[in-house]
Amino acid sequence: MTSPAVPARRVPEAVHRRRWAILGVLMLSLLIVVLDNSILNVAIKTISTPAPTGLGATQSELEWAINAYTLVFAGLLFSAGLLGDRLGRKKVLIGGLVVFGVGSLLASFSGSPAELIGFRAVMGLGAAFVMPATLAVLMNVFERDEQPKAIGIWAGGVGLAIAIGPITGGVLLDHFWWGSVFLINVPIVVLAVGLMLWLVPDSRDPNPGRIDPVGVVLSVTGLVLLVYGIIKGGQLADFTDPTVLVTIAAGLAVLAAFVVFEKRSDHPSIDITYFRNKVFSAAIAAIALVFFALMGVTFFAVFYTQSVRGYSPLETGLLMIPLAAAQMIFAPRARLLVDRFGDKATTTAGLVVLAATLAAFAALDADTPIWILEVVFFLMGAGMAHVMTPVSVVIMQALPREKAGSASALSNTFRQVGGALGIAILGSVLSTAYRDGIEDKLGLLPPGARHAAGESIEATLAVADRLGPRGEALVGAADDAFLHAMHVTALWGAGVAMVGAIVVAVFLPGRTPAPEGDNEEQELVSAAD
Repeated sequence: MTSPAVPARRVPEAVHRRRWAILGVLMLSLLIVVLDNSILNVAIKTISTPAPTGLGATQSELEWAINAYTLVFAGLLFSAGLLGDRLGRKKVLIGGLVVFGVGSLLASFSGSPAELIGFRAVMGLGAAFVMPATLAVLMNVFERDEQPKAIGIWAGGVGLAIAIGPITGGVLLDHFWWGSVFLINVPIVVLAVGLMLWLVPDSRDPNPGRIDPVGVVLSVTGLVLLVYGIIKGGQLADFTDPTVLVTIAAGLAVLAAFVVFEKRSDHPSIDITYFRNKVFSAAIAAIALVFFALMGVTFFAVFYTQSVRGYSPLETGLLMIPLAAAQMIFAPRARLLVDRFGDKATTTAGLVVLAATLAAFAALDADTPIWILEVVFFLMGAGMAHVMTPVSVVIMQALPREKAGSASALSNTFRQVGGALGIAILGSVLSTAYRDGIEDKLGLLPPGARHAAGESIEATLAVADRLGPRGEALVGAADDAFLHAMHVTALWGAGVAMVGAIVVAVFLPGRTPAPEGDNEEQELVSAAD
């Protein structure tokens, strides 16, 4: 592998001049995808409310509404990245935005939880083509020395979306019906497509790989079976149930078959040889574990603020501003710490801070001063910023520029799979712990209604509301059971983040002098290529 060429030979001058405007358009496309998930987090409680206010979705249906999007997204990212490399990233990016917009329009008028889950899967299909293309285009319009700064700003865009999403969702839910949180995506998609056609250059891999349909089917099937089994176990509060065990085992078996097939294929979706590089593997693992912990914990944080503390969706969105602000402040600046202390120290410290903030949820009660939650959110955002930016740079620079789509797809696949498993596993821990805590208090209900009432705090509160004065005792019991379940789940999330800290502390490189760092970087590229 030769050393990087001079800037004039890598990026055409006309593209170089408008690179920052192009980055702005890419961030708008990214904002749409992230905005949707952050808006949905605020709308979860409303959607779980019975009609006509919501859809009356159960906790397992809510988990599927999130995971239907995530699993389709994760399962198709590699094929989407390869299609972008083959057909042109700009074309694929625009096509993905259009599909995402259509899915959003359909989701906004869903008549049942099942319809919402289906239309969310359509949105995931579109998003799968958007996310890898944004980073792939970024790697092709910025010179190598500017890529860390550009990726930092790109990661800061995630913080912006996290800030705008909950506030926008809260305003919409205060004035319109729940479907408006999806409908808002449509005008943003129209704007993004228009700017894309005007500003963004097309690029492709001169030697693209072939599409791997068998690998795609195996990966999606395995993930769906695994996540279904985990969610079903939480719903039944029994992970020894034969249905749960068989489904989880089948999912793991299919995923194992996927790995074997990819190793033997001459055109794999995932080039397993990339993972022989320990630095690359550690960076990928860090992303997966961060999102496992974060998505699982933010899933219950919304119920804590709205169901236990009584805040409105808009107030909940405002409460999350410190999390987003910290990401916006620190993500573009994380490279400065990397320059001074190295990837290992910066990322390990970020994960330790993240673990501490997740563990802090175990200390929150129904009357904890709200400023404490705000501090926790701010520190959580700061910790994330010092993980996401360094590991994204490591992953994107580990592969040749021509393989930017594949590198981006790898990063985003493991991010989404980590998030999906976080919601499934930690959501199931929450559901099981909640049922254990509330079951003894549901004795006044008919036997047939006890199971449904014990699935989530929203289900219990809905029953208490229907019972009138007789149900008042259930409200306090529901709060107590949920807080206990939240504490247990938070400690699980903190444990996962600490595992991530250990992985990066062992495998990521420490700080090296500049010349040696350049050589090491080239060796990394050669090893991963």
